[in-house]
Amino acid sequence: MGPGRESSHEPQLTLRALVTGMVIGGVLAPCNIYTGLKIGWSFNMSIAAALIGLALWRLMEVFGVRRFGLMENTINQTAASAAAAIVSSGLAAPIPALALVNGTQLSWAWLACWLFVVSFLGVMVAVGLRRQMLLRSGLPFPAGMATAQTLREIYSHGAEATARVRVLFASLTLAAALKLGQEFMFTVSRWSPTLTLPGRSASLHNLGFALDPSLLMIGFGAIVGLKVGLSLLLGALIAWGWIGPWTIARGWTEPGAPEAVWFGPMVEWLLWPGVALMVSASLTTVVAAGWHRHRRREPLAGIETAAAIGEVPAAWFRSGAVIAGLISVVAQMALFGIALYAAVIATLLAFGLAIVAARVAGETGITPIGATGKVTQVSFAVITPGNISNNLMAANVTGGATDQCADLLHDLKAGMLLGAAPRFQAIAQLFGVATGALVGSAAYLLLIPDPHSMLLTPEWPAPAVATWKAVAEVLQGGAGSLPPGSVSALIVAAIAGVALALIAELVPTWGRWMPSGSAMGLAFVIPAWNSVSLFLGALIGAALSRLAPHWAARFLLAIAAGLVAGESLAGIAAAASRLLRGV
Repeated sequence: MGPGRESSHEPQLTLRALVTGMVIGGVLAPCNIYTGLKIGWSFNMSIAAALIGLALWRLMEVFGVRRFGLMENTINQTAASAAAAIVSSGLAAPIPALALVNGTQLSWAWLACWLFVVSFLGVMVAVGLRRQMLLRSGLPFPAGMATAQTLREIYSHGAEATARVRVLFASLTLAAALKLGQEFMFTVSRWSPTLTLPGRSASLHNLGFALDPSLLMIGFGAIVGLKVGLSLLLGALIAWGWIGPWTIARGWTEPGAPEAVWFGPMVEWLLWPGVALMVSASLTTVVAAGWHRHRRREPLAGIETAAAIGEVPAAWFRSGAVIAGLISVVAQMALFGIALYAAVIATLLAFGLAIVAARVAGETGITPIGATGKVTQVSFAVITPGNISNNLMAANVTGGATDQCADLLHDLKAGMLLGAAPRFQAIAQLFGVATGALVGSAAYLLLIPDPHSMLLTPEWPAPAVATWKAVAEVLQGGAGSLPPGSVSALIVAAIAGVALALIAELVPTWGRWMPSGSAMGLAFVIPAWNSVSLFLGALIGAALSRLAPHWAARFLLAIAAGLVAGESLAGIAAAASRLLRGV
């Protein structure tokens, strides 16, 4: 079945597929909330949901139940991943940060409504971007590719399919065993050479240059490819190897303890040029692509017709986008007292920055929720200076919408490769969002009944909460309170992002050698060891494709998908175990 072609022979949006996804997503959502508040990290649940759903229904086949088909499982994982992603609609950052700042704690019903409104906005943006991001730009969306590969392998038959499934499950088992071993039996620390940069007081360990024992990142690196991997490494070298130590030497950033990693102090400065690079490169790519199509008199990709939205009727999209925008504005005004003009601006920013986040996620597999939230926080430091509530909750709209947008685009990528109908996936995403909002809000309120006494403690460190709260407090006096020197760096990075994107789009012969501005910007706001791991995965994948092209064509993506699935499943199991044990 070719990409983007709907299967007309298999049932897709069945009741059992939808309910299975909602139930699995309802179980997985609390795990993501738990890990988000513990370590500031959550897992993409698409592969986990697909494997769990298939296992459940294969058990039911013993009792004569009809086979759970590939298309049904695609709907299942779409709904489940949407529910599990509800944590990014505010539960691990702006909502608890607001509670710490002014004591605002919504009831279960209103919190669930808020989470649904924010996520609904992201779903509608994703529907409008499907053709631009998946068909026109052909972005890989690594999590979607890994999900499609996993589903394709476990539903295939024959000797070749059996061989690929064995390879997939072997890599899955390896990654899961290593992750579970690290959680319960032994410790494998990140390793970095004990070297100090010439003329600097910072060691490679202080700057975060290390080998991290995460097979998930290696798998993602193999999927995103060498260009993105090299761009991430280049961005990390520039940010953490050059600019970061330079800001310390200038006195703009305070170094940490000699034996510590200085990510926290340095990222507060580096995130500003990083965000500027991501935003300028992503928006320039979209604008330049549109201008190119206009010059060639091509139809605008994205939202004009039903065909351009990938079989989602145009009336559905237009109505949904209007409704999403209106209820977003009303919810901000009613729940948090945000003025009408400010609520409208926050909603428009969410639409625009979701495009940026979608492109970054499409290239790297990582959605820059925090980075796009910071753009809104800075904007609202100018629009409503001194108002922390407006600052946090307007950024909540942006961050939550961008994550649900990227999550659906990952699922739509999987559906495109497998032949699922986009309109059915969009419906499943909305049901998943509703489930996640109801279950996730209850789980959060049960876990954290008293944010003031429980958060930012050894038991609940909540690093994302600390970051969002700190940025809001820094910006309380207006945008002039940005770190010293960061405004100039922001301007330079924005110019560089525009230049890289224009060259890549308008001069194709040069563009293939240009680094990705989006990926480079992302490297400014994630630890250097993540960029190193992603690069190593991309390098290994490229080397295998060059040295053993036939073998790589058969097994490379299956291995990478297994690594992603294994560590994700093990992370979920470990989080669930800790939740049950009350650790």
